[in-house]
Amino acid sequence: MKGKIAIYSGTFDPFTKGHEDLVRRAARLFGRIIVAVADSKSKRPLFGPDERVAMVREILRDCENIEVKSFSCLLMEFLRQHGAQVIVRGLRAVSDFEYEFQMAGMNRSLHPDVETVFLTPGEQYMFLSATMVREIASLGGDVSKFVQPVVAARLRDRFGTATA
Repeated sequence: MKGKIAIYSGTFDPFTKGHEDLVRRAARLFGRIIVAVADSKSKRPLFGPDERVAMVREILRDCENIEVKSFSCLLMEFLRQHGAQVIVRGLRAVSDFEYEFQMAGMNRSLHPDVETVFLTPGEQYMFLSATMVREIASLGGDVSKFVQPVVAARLRDRFGTATA
């Protein structure tokens, strides 16, 4: 699989240590990983796509085979544009499986040559979600265990809190 290009997509609002864990492990399996930051206007993200891309690039700057790009088209179109053959998805709990399984089937029907690979995060990140991190930060809680310092600083700035 070292010669394959894989896409790890998401809104990453914000990029958590769970996301980081998955992409770093995927980078050991594939020749190149593209972290695809979804524009996702419909989700009304806290951070704009350029801000999210900048944070992810800062966190993963030490990884030579990882690129970070934003996208606003269908994921299958983004894969075609970049010659990728694999989608990497994270599964934290059984509750993630049904949705991810449906998405993998739909993606396969759109592009039969693309495979979806599921990875589970380290056990310390199984409970972690960007939604929970945003909620904790919005209420002034300390999220430093869940995100890298660059993300914690942006959350503090966004919410105007002393912690985050």
